[in-house]
Amino acid sequence: MSAHRLVVADAAMRGRPGRWQIGVDDGLITTVSEDRLTGRDEIDAGGGLVTESFVNTHLHLDKVHTLDRAGDAALTAYTAGDPGSALLSIGLASAVKADYDRTWIEPNARAALLQGVRHGVRHILAFADVDTKARLEGVIPLLALRDEFRGVVDLQVVAFPQDGLLCDPGAEDLIREAVDLGADVVGGIPWIEHSDADAREHVRRMCALAADHGRRVAMLVDDAGDASLRTTEMLAEAMLEHDLVGRGVALHARALGRYPRPALERLGRLATRGGLGFVSDPHTGPVHLPVLELTAMGLPVALGQDDIEDAFYPFGRHNLAEVAFLAAHALGAVDGAGISLVYDAVTTTAATVLGLAGHRLTEGGNADLVVHRHPTLRSVLTHHEPPAYVVASGHVVATSTSSTSFHLSS
Repeated sequence: MSAHRLVVADAAMRGRPGRWQIGVDDGLITTVSEDRLTGRDEIDAGGGLVTESFVNTHLHLDKVHTLDRAGDAALTAYTAGDPGSALLSIGLASAVKADYDRTWIEPNARAALLQGVRHGVRHILAFADVDTKARLEGVIPLLALRDEFRGVVDLQVVAFPQDGLLCDPGAEDLIREAVDLGADVVGGIPWIEHSDADAREHVRRMCALAADHGRRVAMLVDDAGDASLRTTEMLAEAMLEHDLVGRGVALHARALGRYPRPALERLGRLATRGGLGFVSDPHTGPVHLPVLELTAMGLPVALGQDDIEDAFYPFGRHNLAEVAFLAAHALGAVDGAGISLVYDAVTTTAATVLGLAGHRLTEGGNADLVVHRHPTLRSVLTHHEPPAYVVASGHVVATSTSSTSFHLSS
């Protein structure tokens, strides 16, 4: 038998007892076997768990590492425990855009991408504010980084009207310009508009733009914690109307946690018809969508990093294992089934939400893998360390080690 391009040897795998060998050729997983394989390059997993690499379904990449520029006012409002303060915090956070400039946005974003590679992040839904304050200063460097990191990190750049559409005259033209420049996804935040009619029009215009240009949609909906706004419903209806079935993501959707059960079930049926995926970031903000309930309805729910050291969240290492660790606590998902659920939510379920094909550790799947230093999901989340090896497109793109020397004797 000829040698594989790369072999990951002596690997633990989820749901498969024993030790496994994974053969990789031309960016694909070609063999998964208990038999010894040979490769031109080999990685010794040493019994560590090997899984699909991580998928970050929500990151405001143009805002990373801006907390010192923004100050604490927006952060204090956003984390105060009152979900109604979300609108206030967005207004306060926009102050950072007074001097938005791609010359400092680009190195901040690059640093976050490199941290993501270190932690095994392969795919990112990357938001860039596009409005009359930010103009195109956020989206342009993200498009350049998308090309630079191609094959290592897959960036889906979202043109995001953070300050609204109808309430920010001129923003729509800028969104269209961003799409013409190559933005992959049309964003939205309809609840920020001044009326239900304007919110519905916001959704309609952005979905129409996406449909006209063959793009997906990703919108922050029901983020204010107000169960009466129903912007998730607006998005699902517009996806059906504009033939975007299976091509949309509802992010945050915090108010769904306050829906009466019949209203939640009705929305679940509508979201299923529209093929709408969901993303929650329960470590940020005071309220989160009902992840377990939507999952039980058969809807795909992913987890995202959301923010890294910006006006809405002061921490973050672009580490999706850490995000899953935090979510396990926030959601009470700490038994075996819960740990599997939150890990899937940053790997395979997250890939489903973003419409990614082939993100499975199986023969024929994409060779995008992380080789952990620990043998089980529970131990991986306990430590949430950088993987020992990160494989992207069939090539090792990062290696990490960890060691401590003790000097306990006097």
